[in-house]
Amino acid sequence: MGKARVDWGTIGFFVEMFALTLWVGGLIVIIAVVIPAVFNSFGMEPGGRFLRRVFDGYGYLNLGLLVVLSLVAFLRARAYGPDPSQLFSITGGEWWLLGGMLVVTVSILGILGPKALALQEIAFEAISKEEKELAYGQFFRVHMIVRALHLVNVGLAFSLFIVKLRKVLVYQLADAR
Repeated sequence: MGKARVDWGTIGFFVEMFALTLWVGGLIVIIAVVIPAVFNSFGMEPGGRFLRRVFDGYGYLNLGLLVVLSLVAFLRARAYGPDPSQLFSITGGEWWLLGGMLVVTVSILGILGPKALALQEIAFEAISKEEKELAYGQFFRVHMIVRALHLVNVGLAFSLFIVKLRKVLVYQLADAR
């Protein structure tokens, strides 16, 4: 009897699908469960500080997931090449989606996130009503961009999930014929 061979393409596929599920599911849980619970329990200022840490953690999780996704994509590219008839080959669209996810994640973590955090602290520390209103206005303008980028990023991750799932389904249908 021959030695069982490990199918690294299948393992890589499941690692990618798990990573993308964490990415998309993580934001859904934060939006649907964590944010309402925090603001209903702690109030505006402590809730805002807590959620800032939650989103920082989510951003670093995404950065780690990007490393995993990129590593698996690189290994797939080396093992299977760009041949579209190969189930585990990597397409140009997958590279573009990964690149977009990287740009958005780095923009959130490295540029806009720290700016929003600084503006949030200024708003929390403002004393007069006019200072608070001005500071909150500045904070919410940047915060809206960060929120939009999180949604764009989860859209890119979900699109990559769909591309991978579609590829498997198309491959299986072609194989069944």
